[in-house]
Amino acid sequence: MNVLVTGAAGFIGFHLCTRLLARGDTVTGLDNLNDYYDVSLKQARLARLSGKAGFRFERGDVADRTAMPKLFVEGKFDTVAHLAAQAGVRYSIDHPQAYVDSNLVGFGNVLEGCRHGRVKHLVYASSSSVYGTNHKIPFCEDDPVDHPMSLYAATKRANELMAHTYSHLFALPATGLRFFTVYGPWGRPDMALFKFTRWILAGEPVPVFNNGDMVRDFTYVDDIVEGVVRAIDRPPAAGGVITSPATSQAPFRLFNIGNNSPVQLLRYIEVLEQCLGRKAQLDMKPMQTGDVRATVADVSALERATGFRPATSVETGVARFVEWYRSYYKVG
Repeated sequence: MNVLVTGAAGFIGFHLCTRLLARGDTVTGLDNLNDYYDVSLKQARLARLSGKAGFRFERGDVADRTAMPKLFVEGKFDTVAHLAAQAGVRYSIDHPQAYVDSNLVGFGNVLEGCRHGRVKHLVYASSSSVYGTNHKIPFCEDDPVDHPMSLYAATKRANELMAHTYSHLFALPATGLRFFTVYGPWGRPDMALFKFTRWILAGEPVPVFNNGDMVRDFTYVDDIVEGVVRAIDRPPAAGGVITSPATSQAPFRLFNIGNNSPVQLLRYIEVLEQCLGRKAQLDMKPMQTGDVRATVADVSALERATGFRPATSVETGVARFVEWYRSYYKVG
């Protein structure tokens, strides 16, 4: 296939491009290389992609209303994997405009590009954060998602609604994927595992929010990519079995991609300590604004539709991350 991957220099985008190229797809990677976190890490990811056959990189912003239509006209893409977004729950509290521009305006440009470019399937990243104040565990795609707890979560839910509208009006096959706490090699420096590793190796205190009473469905990046690829290969059909909303006949689906094996935050830190061979200095703190205590994914819909169920343990995944981190940053 001829695939556009937005956010190609990002954590998941890099891994997805690598996987698609390995199986012989042609990939155009789009990224604006913004400075939300260390640009050199993004450039290092791109350097590993640039020499691969079938890969072409375009530096650009999904919020650019002039450049995006041109990209779609020239690209003639079969499929779009839209992963570009302004990430981060807490960052959205102080920088709301970045989320409006990238996650709302940018997503609107992607939808218009898919519509006029006659793209056969749009697969886009949503987030477990859409479940907001929902206390029912595990989270299911049909659960209410009307009360987000951050602007980031609100933009991701808006993306799902916008995609459904385009599926309904223009018969655009669209699959939204709600990612649950992704981690692994080449990860984002603003994520917990990355920061914990840096602090432990530096002998600095590790802030532990809600006094450690946190549960996450930590999902290894290879499992996320496997779920994305399987979704890409199975575009929804109008009138088919719809995950959510149950009453829609549009070619539209939503899937959770999580490990379906919740882990206590303190256990996660314990595994990291074992992999690093060092103890963490824990600094217990209250819950942060916009955060939730627990996220757990019901992945039965994903398994029924694709035959895949994420299963990488945190013991395996954290060990692989630590091995990469030591190699990349040259720390003993």
